[in-house]
Amino acid sequence: MRRKILLVEDDVLMREFITDYFKKEQWDVYEAENGRIALELFEQISVDLVVLDIMMPELDGFSVCRRIRKQSDVPVIIITARSDDEDHMLGFELGADEYVTKPLSPRVLVARATALMRRSEGTVGRDDDLLVYGDLVVNRPAHSAAVAGTQISLSPKEYELLLFLTKHYGKVLAREYILNAVWGYDYLGDVRTVDTHIKKLRAKLGQEGRYICTVIRSGYKFELEP
Repeated sequence: MRRKILLVEDDVLMREFITDYFKKEQWDVYEAENGRIALELFEQISVDLVVLDIMMPELDGFSVCRRIRKQSDVPVIIITARSDDEDHMLGFELGADEYVTKPLSPRVLVARATALMRRSEGTVGRDDDLLVYGDLVVNRPAHSAAVAGTQISLSPKEYELLLFLTKHYGKVLAREYILNAVWGYDYLGDVRTVDTHIKKLRAKLGQEGRYICTVIRSGYKFELEP
């Protein structure tokens, strides 16, 4: 099945250049020249990936990413001419999965997009009741988890956190994003709560498997230990 990408870029030549590379790799490309058109297309078409420029007329990329994340976990790659760390962190906090700085190579962008889709589609096996990655099995009806057949003792919040991390395997997740998703926007605690619970998860999963939460700047990425 051909993958569908929403490419949001106001530079016509750059957009056409990137589109050509994706089409050569058998992607269906839907183009938008600004944030407003991007959101209109996103409502109409079920896409597998969004590649999103930051500096655009009418509605910037951060605003588009924020609105997309309110309704979807579709993978998002942000591209920008700015290399400011604050911009990068804002993108990750809004839920972006990758960040590519211009000048960029369309070939590298396609390779990153393909790798991101493989993580999104293939690393977590799904059925009605289970989430599976490698030898980790999360049983949703039972609110339990096992590694290599060994049951892991988890508190209710540890289970919720593990479920969330597993669903977002390989993605960079800001502490604030994790806190809001697992504890809720009205939670009165701070981001150190996330650090405490992830430390406990690391200890419990480390007893049976090779799953870790790598610290990425102000966030985490759940993955297999290299």
